[in-house]
Amino acid sequence: MKIAVFFLAVSGLLAQNQELGLTLGRIVDLSRSAPSGSIDLSGGVALQANYGYRFLRTKHAAYSAEIHFLANGQRTIASSNPAATRDVATAFVTPGLRVKLRPGKRISPYGVVGGGYALYEQSFFRLDGASNQAPRFTHRGAFMYGGGVDTPLWRWIGLRFEVRDFYTGNPSFNIPVNNSGQHNVVAGGGFVLRWGGHE
Repeated sequence: MKIAVFFLAVSGLLAQNQELGLTLGRIVDLSRSAPSGSIDLSGGVALQANYGYRFLRTKHAAYSAEIHFLANGQRTIASSNPAATRDVATAFVTPGLRVKLRPGKRISPYGVVGGGYALYEQSFFRLDGASNQAPRFTHRGAFMYGGGVDTPLWRWIGLRFEVRDFYTGNPSFNIPVNNSGQHNVVAGGGFVLRWGGHE
């Protein structure tokens, strides 16, 4: 009896679905207000990778733990204050929980929420060409939420389209800005590779 229970437990674990999402997105342009002049932060390309592990599935929903990686090489800054940082690079690492509705159907919408780490890398120079006094690296917490849709493409390959918002502490702009947090909205799409079970 114990052996049978053991094998049932092992088979249940093996049946859990794993996936790797590779998506290309864009961080939306952002305008920030500041006491000494506004700051306009350009959009930028977002390279994203997402690993998900489905730990529970019901008839109407699937629940997955995930970890999401995002990297952006540069977002340029425009400001009426020449002392502002010239540009900022970004990296986010955010574990989270995803809930997918209608799993296995042609269109499966999902929502996701999580939190983790944000890294901002500021330019060596200010807009006026002088040396930037802001720290080279700024470490912040990140709260992430969003949603999207998955659709199967061929066997173990699917398509994904999603929007996520990474709400973090501010980068070091070298000038003070209003509000202590920043929304980083990312829209994108790409491929999902699945193995270890059926959707």
